[in-house]
Amino acid sequence: MHMQNKNRQLAILSIPLVFMIISIGTSIGSSNIHILDTMSIILNNVFNIPLRNGVDPKNISIIWSLRLPRVLLAFMVGGCLAVSGSVVQSILKNELASPYTLGVSSGASLGAGIIIVTGISIPFLGQLTLPVVGFLFGLLTVYGVVVFSSKIDKSMSNNTIILAGMVFSLFVNALLTTLTALFSEDIKSISLWQMGSFSMKGWSYVKALVPFLIIGMIGVLRYTKEMDILTFGEEQAKVVGVETNKIKKYLFIFSAVLTGSAVALSGTIGFVDLIAPHMVRKVFGSKHSYVIPMSFVFGGSLMVITDLISRTIISPAELPVGAITAIIGAPFFAYVYFSKGKK
Repeated sequence: MHMQNKNRQLAILSIPLVFMIISIGTSIGSSNIHILDTMSIILNNVFNIPLRNGVDPKNISIIWSLRLPRVLLAFMVGGCLAVSGSVVQSILKNELASPYTLGVSSGASLGAGIIIVTGISIPFLGQLTLPVVGFLFGLLTVYGVVVFSSKIDKSMSNNTIILAGMVFSLFVNALLTTLTALFSEDIKSISLWQMGSFSMKGWSYVKALVPFLIIGMIGVLRYTKEMDILTFGEEQAKVVGVETNKIKKYLFIFSAVLTGSAVALSGTIGFVDLIAPHMVRKVFGSKHSYVIPMSFVFGGSLMVITDLISRTIISPAELPVGAITAIIGAPFFAYVYFSKGKK
């Protein structure tokens, strides 16, 4: 009971902290804007609270039209990846598994590559053609992995799923490599997309991610109890009456919705899906009703901070966010792996 109260207090505390991180991320940039001005501009636009005295009108459009959508997109993408990571890790019972293990990012990259090369634009989608097609390809790849796994192994064991994911990823990556070799003039835009970035992405991207975020989160949160039971092993879960294969399929699809939409809108950004769930379990324990929402909060905050580093470290130029997360994430990955080995 004591643990639950502590978790509840920490969860409530995280709300002002998130607002603070988003405000800091929005304040700092090529022209630094006072954090109180930033908060005032956000609160004025959202809740109609009067602006502070002396707020520069130029800063209002910088914050509201350029920086805030970018920071919110980073927060949502980080949250989606982290939740997805925590779901895949608990189903596959492997702290080093990630949604990318299932081939989501390879599929999304291939979809995006096809759109970049052909330059097709679906009339009613406009600039969102690329993310929508990327998302559908990512989802199809995961669906392929799940169907393939269930065909060759009725019990859908974790090893089968991981191997199927690797095979599909390699195959889809090979298709993408062939595509870039055939259309070498597009190599730069494809590789830049793959590295991940939030620059020049306005409110339309934020709005595009919201429906996928809601569907994915509601879907995952519906099965927190089943995920708790699954951690005791599949045999036990079956005894209690959990339809393990069905639950696994649903959870994989929902986590693919989260990852696919995030990857499609921002490019491939690794390691957040590994780091965030791991840290959250250290603080909040393994109860999924806490792990899922807090992974979202932690992953989102982590992504805002890494995006801030990526755009300020060599300002006015920018580093790809994917590069920063990999620099932080690779040593972390090694640490988790070797500390597990020692035990």
